[in-house]
Formats: sequence, structure tokens, C-alpha cells
Amino acid sequence: MEPTKEQHELYENARYRIKQKKRLYFHFVLFLVGSVFLIILNKVLNVGETVIEDWFVWAILVWFFLFVLHVINVFITERFMDRTWERDQIEKLVKKQELKIAQLEKDVAAKIKLSDESQKALENLKRNEEIQQNPSQE
Repeated sequence: MEPTKEQHELYENARYRIKQKKRLYFHFVLFLVGSVFLIILNKVLNVGETVIEDWFVWAILVWFFLFVLHVINVFITERFMDRTWERDQIEKLVKKQELKIAQLEKDVAAKIKLSDESQKALENLKRNEEIQQNPSQE
């Protein structure tokens, strides 16, 4: 039994979400280990104490801010702007473009029809003028 397109899409979406969460958890572990490393660098090894006494606090705060952005991206933004949202937006834009193309085709067809009608009217005027100028040719 072969999986349907919808089942395959659901599987790929689930795999993508698991990959995102896995990266987030790795980021969290890296943040914890890195924070401990920065504290050790500053307090035990006295790295950078001549510049700023507790520089590790600022480094950890910046890193924490980036981690919070990562959490927001995975758990909040992705919920609202997932693949179905993206597909809906694409379909909406394609439909809008198709309507514009149809309108343009309609406008072009109307202009062609007008130019054909004006060409015929011009030919009729020329014939009428010729008839009026040469009434004996009838």
C-alpha cells in the first residue's frame, strides 16, 4: 500500500517540526553549557576582568535573548505560519494573478475587436467615398 500525497505531506511536516524542536533543545543545552563556561572564564580564570568586571552577565543575557527568539520562532511563529498557511498564501496569490491575466486577456480581446470594427468601418468609409467620387462604377 503506497502512502497518499496527503499522508506524505503530513509525514514531512511532522519530520520538519521534530527537526526544529530538536535544534531548539540542542540550542538550550548549548546555552546552559556555554553560560557555565562563560562564568568559569570570568570568575575562575579572570578573563576580561580588566575590561568589564562581570562581562559574562551581558554575554549570557544577549545569548538568552537569541534563545527566546528561537523559542518564539519554533512554538509561536511556526504555529501560525506553517506550511498550510504558506500553501494558502501561494494559492491566493496565484488566483489573484490568474484573475489579472484573465482581465488583461479580456482587455486585449476587446481592443482587438474594436480595432477590427474600426478597420471595417474605415474600409466601408473608403468604399462609400469611392462610390460617391465615381458613381458610374456601380
